[in-house]
Amino acid sequence: MTTAHRVVVLAPDGVYPFELGIPHRVFGAAFGRYEVLTCSADGRAVRTNADFSITVEHGPEVLRTADTVIVPPFETSEISRAAPTALAHALRFMSPGTRIVSICSGAFVLAAAGLLDGRPATTHWCLVDLFREWYPQVALDPDVLFVDDGDVLTSAGAASGIDVCLHLVRADHGSEIANQVARICVAPPWRDGGQAQYIEHPVPQNTSSGTSAARQWVLENLHHPLTLADLASHSHMSVRTFTRRFNEEVGMSPGRWLIQQRVGRARHLLESTDLAVDEVAARVGFAGGTSLREHLNAAIGVSPLAYRRTFRGAPAQTG
Repeated sequence: MTTAHRVVVLAPDGVYPFELGIPHRVFGAAFGRYEVLTCSADGRAVRTNADFSITVEHGPEVLRTADTVIVPPFETSEISRAAPTALAHALRFMSPGTRIVSICSGAFVLAAAGLLDGRPATTHWCLVDLFREWYPQVALDPDVLFVDDGDVLTSAGAASGIDVCLHLVRADHGSEIANQVARICVAPPWRDGGQAQYIEHPVPQNTSSGTSAARQWVLENLHHPLTLADLASHSHMSVRTFTRRFNEEVGMSPGRWLIQQRVGRARHLLESTDLAVDEVAARVGFAGGTSLREHLNAAIGVSPLAYRRTFRGAPAQTG
């Protein structure tokens, strides 16, 4: 009988209970193909970011026996250089060739251990600036749900931990097994797109701004074919002056901002209505469904129908 693949989860203090449990839930549903153990950096109980602690059965020595090590995230308000560095020391117990995976802020631990130097990686979108400041040697990609770089995998926040664990099951045992595991976990076997579709981009609310009135007018008239000259005229400025002022106040060009607003409005309509894609496109000022598909895919990496499935899904069945 083939020995089960051993997954060891290294639980840090301040760990998020949901993410801590993801490896057990996903790999535990893989029909005995995996054995999942949990350890802490010192063998002691682990404080969670909730109102309870967790007793673990193992210290870092068990990492020597792991085929795969997973580092779940810990409370982001407590992230300091000392915290991931202390956890990184525990990773020294790993045997050469061990596959290692991080979820969300767990990437800080891998980076502190030098395991991400010169490699592609990701983490939660809200931690990107801090991660880049601390670890500029890492090729960070903030737009994806996870990065598979062979023996090192990193994933974004929360549910992307499910994505990367299902990806590992698929890589180890094929799509049929991964799909069965996904059904048991009531999770999609594969999610389209990346983190961009989960990030909101609020409109600046500086009402005294020289271009704020034009921006408000645009939001009320997105369904019309607006031009840069229209916006400049509404602000009683030349196109050149308006463009300069707009960039100063908003931090991007008027054209880019206009597309962003149209995409944002389209996302809202896809989430909240049953309008056909062409009708959504017309209501937000795109030339047609093809244009909407192109801009939505460029912005968040998914099609309108895939986005709608993600954020609306099928209606609940009753009776």
